Amino acid sequence: MTHTAIAVGRQTAYKEIVEVMDQWKVSALPVVEGDGRVVGVVSEADLLPKEEYHLDTPALGEGARPGLWKAGAVTAGELMSSPAVTVHPGATIAEAARIMARRRVKRLPVVDRVGVLEGVVSRSDLLKVFLRTDEDLAGEIRRTVLADLPAAAGVEASVTDGVVTLHGDLRDRSLVPLLARAVRAVEGVVDIRLDLTGDVARAES
Repeated sequence: MTHTAIAVGRQTAYKEIVEVMDQWKVSALPVVEGDGRVVGVVSEADLLPKEEYHLDTPALGEGARPGLWKAGAVTAGELMSSPAVTVHPGATIAEAARIMARRRVKRLPVVDRVGVLEGVVSRSDLLKVFLRTDEDLAGEIRRTVLADLPAAAGVEASVTDGVVTLHGDLRDRSLVPLLARAVRAVEGVVDIRLDLTGDVARAES
């Protein structure tokens, strides 16, 4: 995550929000109050109705169309989506990616157990894990997967462009799904292939 999290308060004005987004090249900002507790997120999508409906009469209230309602908003508190979609510092990259995909957001505020902002994780942050070198991945797989599984003593791992190939002798074939899941859990692995005791297969976990 990015530990220097840029945020705005409830009373931050529309124009200032746009200026902060432009200055920091971000598409969304956490909205905080008090000691830094996240109460919402304001995104580019929240700001666009101001332009989309700029010729319409702004309308506030429960009966207003969502877009038209947003067009009449002038502060972060009025514009923000709340409650904010957040993630905790201990969440894995896979968990953060699933939250982003399911909730259709590009950035996640990272908050502690009481909701205080600690940082922000973005899609680009999640993709950085795939910049790990093949040598680094192979080393971690040997240390944290193969070394901890005595039954896999005859198995070796090689990595090319993030794709892991497990080859060698695995006598207990019932361990293949377990081994595949463990390797796939290593951050930065793109895919897994098997070349065990002469059988070439694609790992299914």
